[in-house]
Amino acid sequence: MLDLNIQNETSRLRTVVLGTAFHNGPIPTIEECYDPKSKIHVIAGTYPKEQDMIFEMESVVKVFEKYGIKVFRPKVIENYNQIFSRDIGFVIEDKFITANILPDRDLEISAIDHVLDQIPKENRISLPEDCHVEGGDVMPWNNYIFIGTYSGKDYPEYITARTNVNAVKAIQELFPTKIVKSFELRKSNDNAKENALHLDCCFQPIGKDKAILHKNGFLVEKEFNWLVDFFGKENVFEISKDEMYQMNSNVFSISENIIVSEQSFTRLNFWLVEKGFTVEEVPYAEIAKQEGLLRCSTLPLVRD
Repeated sequence: MLDLNIQNETSRLRTVVLGTAFHNGPIPTIEECYDPKSKIHVIAGTYPKEQDMIFEMESVVKVFEKYGIKVFRPKVIENYNQIFSRDIGFVIEDKFITANILPDRDLEISAIDHVLDQIPKENRISLPEDCHVEGGDVMPWNNYIFIGTYSGKDYPEYITARTNVNAVKAIQELFPTKIVKSFELRKSNDNAKENALHLDCCFQPIGKDKAILHKNGFLVEKEFNWLVDFFGKENVFEISKDEMYQMNSNVFSISENIIVSEQSFTRLNFWLVEKGFTVEEVPYAEIAKQEGLLRCSTLPLVRD
């Protein structure tokens, strides 16, 4: 049986689900794209090739092996994108919560049945159908649970709006002793530089007390300012619109002092090293073309 334990984003990782790029399917049509960045690359003819994405994901496997982390992979479904395992579920404390994701992606959760079968039934939770949520919007941070959401009346019009207010309320009810803090995110179906697909596209806590942040990803300035005050200005690495577009906030913590990051994130990686982090650099720029990076493709199950 799997003894789930996730209290925050940065404690020492022991067990994780990493997505897979095998049999990823044909290049989608523009209508089939779930996000504006994928559309850009479909139109430009630069959509990532399967073999390149497989290579990138295997480079992450090597890093995980180096640190003795147990890695589960989804069962491969023919012609199906299964890279972003963070979307399909998330763990808080000892509970696995199945995400209510876009209907076209339902098969993804069944592809990790071999993992879910190792979790006691009472610790597997499915939220009601009217609670829309994806794991990229949910961040346990000790006494807090940070959640990205969008509460505008035009929510149904945004394919990029993935977590609604109903889900925020449901998570608060599930974890009554936690402080659930939600953040309104900027959404766009067509402009990738004006779209925070998930909370982890514009914010991520790292280490014990630091954070990566992009101001324009937040619709409400005082919510962004709350995070700056919470972590302290001197502990915040603020990224530009271009860096947000390249997914600089979507790195992944193996521990409080080890971070897996994309090799081209020069400014961020330099700052991390300066702050005392060990940075494991990997190639991930092809996967980033689908508006997701390292945090998006990992689903942590056990941290110390």
